[in-house]
Amino acid sequence: MKNYDFFLFDADGTIIDTMELIYRCFAHTCKKFMDKTVSKAEVQKNVGLTLRDQMEIYFGPMSGEYFETVRREHMAFQLAHYREHLEAFPTVSQGLADLCAAGKHCAVVTSRKIDTLELYLKETGLFGFFEVFVTPETTQRHKPGPEPALAALYLLQAPKDRTLFVGDSDFDVLCASRAGLDSAFVAWSVNDPKGLTSAPTYIIDDFRQLSKL
Repeated sequence: MKNYDFFLFDADGTIIDTMELIYRCFAHTCKKFMDKTVSKAEVQKNVGLTLRDQMEIYFGPMSGEYFETVRREHMAFQLAHYREHLEAFPTVSQGLADLCAAGKHCAVVTSRKIDTLELYLKETGLFGFFEVFVTPETTQRHKPGPEPALAALYLLQAPKDRTLFVGDSDFDVLCASRAGLDSAFVAWSVNDPKGLTSAPTYIIDDFRQLSKL
């Protein structure tokens, strides 16, 4: 296995467990605005897209004004309930500590906006491990395109052949592949690796494996 010096991490479903929270938010929002019930499986498969892209799957095309109305309600519900359904995945904190102790450089590349990303990383004690945060505010185009990963490479001044992208969804693996990066898919993902469009370089079942790559 290669020795990597730079690591790009997705957030939701990779380092922080927010799946139940995200599902409950969409269940609330869809019920309130459309009187529609959505399944957990339906919501989970779209995590990794930006919030607007996810919402338009259920609501269809949205004007900016209507999206903002729905978004405010959605995020108000999320902020009222996040402490009930938020935690770091097992071994993530130790794994990140091991990487940083070895002089590695870590970034978050996510479709979650910066305000709740910072809040949730601080709440779970993970914020201090990261040097760079790439969020929807950073780039015009988002995962599964390569732009977020390329932005992280630029900010870290990281060469592609020394960088690994770690994620839990097809959007992450495609983003890595299109940016010319190796990728690691986390086995605790709710997504089946057999359903990925592009094969990851590795599949890991313990976060601490990253320090041994």
